[in-house]
Amino acid sequence: FELQDKVATIKIQNGKVNAISHQVIAELNEALDHAEETGAVVIITGQEGIFSGGYDLKTMQKSMDHATALVAEGSTLTRRMLAFPTPIIAACSGHAIAKGSFILLCSDYRIGAKGPFKLGLNEVAIGMTMHQAGIEMARGRIPTNYFNRSVMNAEIFDVETAVDAGFLDKLVDADQLMTEAKALAEEYKKLNMKAHHGTKLKSRKALLEAMDAAIEVDRTTTF
Repeated sequence: FELQDKVATIKIQNGKVNAISHQVIAELNEALDHAEETGAVVIITGQEGIFSGGYDLKTMQKSMDHATALVAEGSTLTRRMLAFPTPIIAACSGHAIAKGSFILLCSDYRIGAKGPFKLGLNEVAIGMTMHQAGIEMARGRIPTNYFNRSVMNAEIFDVETAVDAGFLDKLVDADQLMTEAKALAEEYKKLNMKAHHGTKLKSRKALLEAMDAAIEVDRTTTF
């Protein structure tokens, strides 16, 4: 976590695939707490070549209770990001699979590094029924013509197609990724944050309500 001139940069760094574990979620929430306290615009990024490969599989494979708990924590985090009081920019540094792509979906603007990277929701391909919160998130953020391909068919996209599919907004050369993200954060700092937050909550009211209900459903659902 780095805070400079009201721009909070959060870098996910957890092993080869940047797995999203209980610890990573806790630390992301702590970093968001700091950003919220200072009214900072947020940039979330990963390691070179990998944004995140999704949930920590060791935890997911321990038992259904462990999987349910991790998914509930992750969905609560992404629900928080959807309603965050300041803009969140995702600087996608490489592959973004499953929960990695969901972090992109709940960010306000997504800049992707050009390269041979794959993005998408692979849950069905690896034998998981998509969790309800994931379905609601995808329904709210993925264009209709890509929804079935992403959620039910587990299609994985190259970076160019990921822009059309709603996971990214813009592509830049990898060595310009953080420069572009920081420049955008400087522009977003000029926003009236009260108006930004109020408009975000109004615009996403139905999605936030659907997420709240879905998170409760997922606590008692088998994946």
